[in-house]
Amino acid sequence: MAHEASRAGMIRNVVVIVALWEIIGRLGLVAGGALPAPSGILLQLWADRADYPQHVLATVSGSGLGFLIGNVVAVLAGLIFVLMPATLRLLRGVNIAIFALPPIAIAPILNLTLSGMAPRVTLAALGVYFVTMSATVIGLSQYDTRSGDVVRAYGGGNWMVMRLVRLRGAVPDVLSGLRIAAPNAVLGAILAEFGGGGRWGLGSYLLGSLGRGDPFRLWGIGLVATVIAGLSYAVFAIISERVLGTTRSVTLNTAIPAPASALSPIGRLALACGAVLLPFVAWWAFVTFTGVPDMIAKTPLGVIDYLFVGDQSAIARQKLIAALAETLPVAFVGMVCGLGFAFLLAVLAQMSPAVIRAVMPIALFTQTMPLVALTPLLVLLVGRGYAVTMWITISVTFFPAFVLLVQGISRVPQSVLDLPRAYGATAWTEMRKVSIPAALPYLFAATRLTVPRALLGVMIAEWLATGTGLGNLLNQSRGYLDYGMIWTVASVSVLLSVAIYYAVLEVERATLKRLGMQMVE
Repeated sequence: MAHEASRAGMIRNVVVIVALWEIIGRLGLVAGGALPAPSGILLQLWADRADYPQHVLATVSGSGLGFLIGNVVAVLAGLIFVLMPATLRLLRGVNIAIFALPPIAIAPILNLTLSGMAPRVTLAALGVYFVTMSATVIGLSQYDTRSGDVVRAYGGGNWMVMRLVRLRGAVPDVLSGLRIAAPNAVLGAILAEFGGGGRWGLGSYLLGSLGRGDPFRLWGIGLVATVIAGLSYAVFAIISERVLGTTRSVTLNTAIPAPASALSPIGRLALACGAVLLPFVAWWAFVTFTGVPDMIAKTPLGVIDYLFVGDQSAIARQKLIAALAETLPVAFVGMVCGLGFAFLLAVLAQMSPAVIRAVMPIALFTQTMPLVALTPLLVLLVGRGYAVTMWITISVTFFPAFVLLVQGISRVPQSVLDLPRAYGATAWTEMRKVSIPAALPYLFAATRLTVPRALLGVMIAEWLATGTGLGNLLNQSRGYLDYGMIWTVASVSVLLSVAIYYAVLEVERATLKRLGMQMVE
């Protein structure tokens, strides 16, 4: 009954929001009509109805194929990592690098090195891999050991335990990962289309419509992209509900549990060196086997030569440092604001669920709308200054952080909460002294998760709106055919995300060890 009441309340809030939107749009109260009424957007969609089928088909085909390939690889990788824990440590660097890849930075590279649908399929596959792989590893690792002992007692080995116990127990986690991964595939395909120069795809249609500055058409394209991403999420939510008999909260684990197997110091050093070197080996292999000319494709040594040895290296470094000085502070402030907003919402979710029901429809809308489609709409509303960058950065960081923080606060044992209540503590005192400290590991996990998302949000805003920072440098380099800078921006973006990720991880380990708390991996 409570679940049905919550769903009814959510639907009621959506209806109220759409009605208010219609009134505001009709009266032109926001940015002189930059927020058009839903009825006007629908009329424009109907007028443009002949344009959409081939664009939608191209985007759905690319994202769907990438989603399939990426998830098959992710589930197989999760199986291998659980059965052979050493491979998990060895490939940790590759996994984190894939997680930290800003799609906007590698989309131009994929369009330079691959042809046809390959760039959008590849970017969609990369967007789903880490999410599903992490969910698979977590699901296979957290199984009922008593059931495993029963299988072993009857002569079953590790593979039998995997097939009869672990795989079945991991179904909820894998389905949760697929729900999160599905919109990521749509975003990846649209980003590849946006910079690929192809004729068909919502990204190409959006790029062709930006020059007209028609808010009705831009909102229409954005809503169509949102519907595709939202439906892809909803499909797996429905499958999860039907298969499992219940809906489960989505949990994106931002790291992978450390395997319990003991290794010698030499073994640990070898695996650590391998984890560092393998991403660069994969980079070199990609450039080598695609057969792209050296002038276009740059190996790690080629990037080093471009940035430190070549005749124009001093100018390249100057441009890069200037762009970093513009991007990193905004990304940091946006990430902090996004985390703060997520923390506030998580506390309100525990103390006043009605507030969350009012905010959640807007939050889900901003999460399912691909960033490339959301950015031009925000430009219409707030202009091309830093406000649009902050809006986008907060939008892409707060929701996953909110999910993790809600999970952390809600997992406080009831027996722990009974003690302050017995002494007459208020709800706020209970939250401040018990629930929030208990959720500290989840706050660190949320921080690790939001680092690459914050950088991605800022770069997309710079690319499409503000004309500053790394995003603008990437865009200019494409126009000047400065392939060395394109590869440099991509590699520096990944290295920054990975470095900050590991820095947060070390701070987390030290802090929680001092407090005697356990990490949330």
